[in-house]
Amino acid sequence: MKIKEIHIYQHDLPVKNGPYTMANSKVWALDTTLVKIVTDTGVVGWGETCPLGPTYAEAHAAGARAALFEMAPGLIGTDVLPLTVQRTMSTLLNGHNYAKAAIDIAVHDALGKAIGLSVSTLLGGAVTDRVPSYYATGVGAPDDIARLAATKQAEGYPRLQIKVGGRPVEIDIETIRKVWEQIGHTGMRLAIDCNRGWTTRDALRVSRELPDIPFIMEQPCNTLDDLRKIRPLLQHALYMDENSVDLPTVINAVGTELVDGFGMKLTRIGGLQPMQTVRDICEARSLHHTCDDSWGGDIIAAACTHLGATAHPRLLEGVWLAQPYIDGHYDQKNPVKIENGHIAVPTGPGLGVTPDEALFGTSVASF
Repeated sequence: MKIKEIHIYQHDLPVKNGPYTMANSKVWALDTTLVKIVTDTGVVGWGETCPLGPTYAEAHAAGARAALFEMAPGLIGTDVLPLTVQRTMSTLLNGHNYAKAAIDIAVHDALGKAIGLSVSTLLGGAVTDRVPSYYATGVGAPDDIARLAATKQAEGYPRLQIKVGGRPVEIDIETIRKVWEQIGHTGMRLAIDCNRGWTTRDALRVSRELPDIPFIMEQPCNTLDDLRKIRPLLQHALYMDENSVDLPTVINAVGTELVDGFGMKLTRIGGLQPMQTVRDICEARSLHHTCDDSWGGDIIAAACTHLGATAHPRLLEGVWLAQPYIDGHYDQKNPVKIENGHIAVPTGPGLGVTPDEALFGTSVASF
């Protein structure tokens, strides 16, 4: 079975009750890119990539499509096998993992449909049919975020991630304290996500002033050198997110014991094929990790959920979805959504999601 056609679509995802606020940006709408591959046997597979604006990471929507335009002609005729396609993409374009991920996801979807297996089965086998999720707040006033924390705990989320940074660190410290007052007695886990928004001084101050609150500190500073500098001085577990740009970086971080876990993004690492390698590395070293992405609709949501279903339950921090922040679904019959803080793993072959193509309009390019 070989790739016969590749079609690329652009689609807007407005942020519900926007903006979504992070340390370094405010996001009102996201520009997502969808990829449909058609095989020579008629099987169709879908992929997606949706950078969280142009400043969150070294990725942007127009760049994703430009990279796909560059690779697509050389992928026609390639066997629909994930490792084969990954190696072919590497010969066609250096880097641009976030664009390659859309092709990788589509290949897994098509392969699963062709042989009648779910993506989670292709990735080694699901250990659950219902994965835990977590809720990520935006940056907000301490009292507002504390009230939201209580609400999300009552909704059944086992983990809360609060965004901080981009303002006086004293406000972040107050926010963390007030949130913990609401959820500390409930067993809900807490992550503080700085999105590179703290200086090393700020990160050390927060850890020193809040030793009684057992949160994990996710990507507090901008660079790997920053993380190396603060690592031996922190009193809290350190997770890497934005710096996890490729497998060599992940392997180095694990081998040097730089971090205690990862907030891993599926498209940043290049798709499901390399992401399962990260999963296995984390299991080998007993490191906690997420299986999520920066944004996107039902295609990315399904891919993340399938992968999360194969992770060791003791190590899975959760699967984050953009679904609570956007309206509607690509597949009205089989939507991927969070209920009581958990996500049902899609059933059926491939991703288990069949998008309504009419939502995406005419393709922006076809090969």
